[in-house]
Amino acid sequence: MTEFLSLIDPGPQAGLAALFLSSFLSATLLPGSSELVLAGVLSLHPEQVGAALALATTGNTLGGMSTYLLARLLPERAEASRRDWVRRGGPPILLLSWAPVVGDALCAAAGWLRLPWPACLAWMAIGKLLRYAIVALTFT
Repeated sequence: MTEFLSLIDPGPQAGLAALFLSSFLSATLLPGSSELVLAGVLSLHPEQVGAALALATTGNTLGGMSTYLLARLLPERAEASRRDWVRRGGPPILLLSWAPVVGDALCAAAGWLRLPWPACLAWMAIGKLLRYAIVALTFT
């Protein structure tokens, strides 16, 4: 696979830029798989593991926070049991913001319920970094 990737490798900087963009878009309601882009970047440039982790985490966290901010604009109405479940979990529930399907919903719910954004940002970033670190360990 590395031989194929080296044929289409646009260079380390372009790979990191694509990783950031993919990570951002994957954290919004748009479909995407930034883990595959991270794996490709690390397969071609394993020496960039630190920069790749930082950019993937930053892009994915910013994408999650954009969902949070958009949901914060919505009026707060929901079935009490769902609302209370997210409120009980509080910002630490965003450790799961990386998870497929439910991650975007958790980011939106946190914004919609007006959970404090600094704590949401921190917990979201930690969860996303841990996920990307596991992917990076697999491919380096």
